[in-house]
Formats: sequence, C-alpha cells, structure tokens
Amino acid sequence: MTPERTTRILQVLNKRQQDITVVLENVFDPHNISAVMRSCDAVGIQEMYVLNTRIPRHKKWGARSSSSAAKWLTVHQFNDALECMNLLKKRYSKVLSTHLTSEALPLYSIDFTESVALVFGNEHEGVSDEIRKLTDGNFIIPQVGMIRSLNISVACAVTLYEAFRQKMNAGHYDNRKLGDADYDQLLKSWSANENGK
Repeated sequence: MTPERTTRILQVLNKRQQDITVVLENVFDPHNISAVMRSCDAVGIQEMYVLNTRIPRHKKWGARSSSSAAKWLTVHQFNDALECMNLLKKRYSKVLSTHLTSEALPLYSIDFTESVALVFGNEHEGVSDEIRKLTDGNFIIPQVGMIRSLNISVACAVTLYEAFRQKMNAGHYDNRKLGDADYDQLLKSWSANENGK
C-alpha cells in the first residue's frame, strides 16, 4: 500500500462518526442498499443496520452503485426487529423513523448533533407499524410536489447531508470520534482490504 493511500485511510478514519447510524427495514433492492451505503461512507457514518423480517437475508449488495462502499462500513444484519431496536436504543439517544404522520417533525427541525439512529423503510410500504411503535418519533422531508415520496436512497442522502451540515458546523469532524480499539481494528481491516486488491 502506498504512503498516499495510508494517509487517505487515516484521514477518513479521523472523520468517522459514532453517534449517528442508518437502519434499513426490509429494503428489497440491493442497489438501494448499496446507494445508502455510499451516502453513509460519504458523511462519515461507520455503522449501519439492515433489518430483514419479511425478506431473506441479503447475501450481497449491488456493487455497481456502491463503488465498493460496503467494504469500508460495519454492516449489522438482523432478522429480529426487537433485538435490533433494543441494541439501537442502547447505543443511540434517539431512534427516529421516516413516516408521514400529523405529528412528524420536518427534517430541518431535528438536532443531528445529538446521538441518533435513523430508520428508513422499504420501497413499497415504508417503515412498519411494528418498528414505528418502538421509535422515539417520526420525521419527514419537506416537499412541495405532487408526489410526496422520494426513492429511499435519495431520502436517505438528503437526510444525511442535513446531518452532515449540522455536525460540520458543530465541529464534530474536527477531532477523532472513534475510540482506540475501534480505530485500530478498522485501520487493520482497511489496510488488509487495500493489500488484498
């Protein structure tokens, strides 16, 4: 591995955020999942969750749209909704879902400087009733068009870049967030990825 590539890996690790994650519930299309992975990587999210309670466990992601983003992320797969949600509630202060309800908060009113897990539902039904009952609230992306929904990967990207803006302004990317153990483990893993090319 070249010194330049090592420097790049260290720069990226130093920007990784531990207080925000994305959860995908029963998302069918692996290309949508890999597009979300690419957005997560772009804004410094390290861990994401894939919850499949109605569809089989994914064996691979759509590599074309991910540009190999999956190898830079820690992806947790669950098939038990309660187990997944319990873990999220232990690790993050709030768990919010995207769902159009009268009490849903507009995206731009959410404080993304706090610890938060963001749940996005599948392409057809959105977040399930089961999951919504276990979250701390809902949010929506404001829109003024006739069609009041966005593709899941687009909705996730819009949301994550609002989080990125807030976290950048708050200085969250100025200092390393990963603990030593996580940092060292990822450095070893990512270096192995590069050397295995």
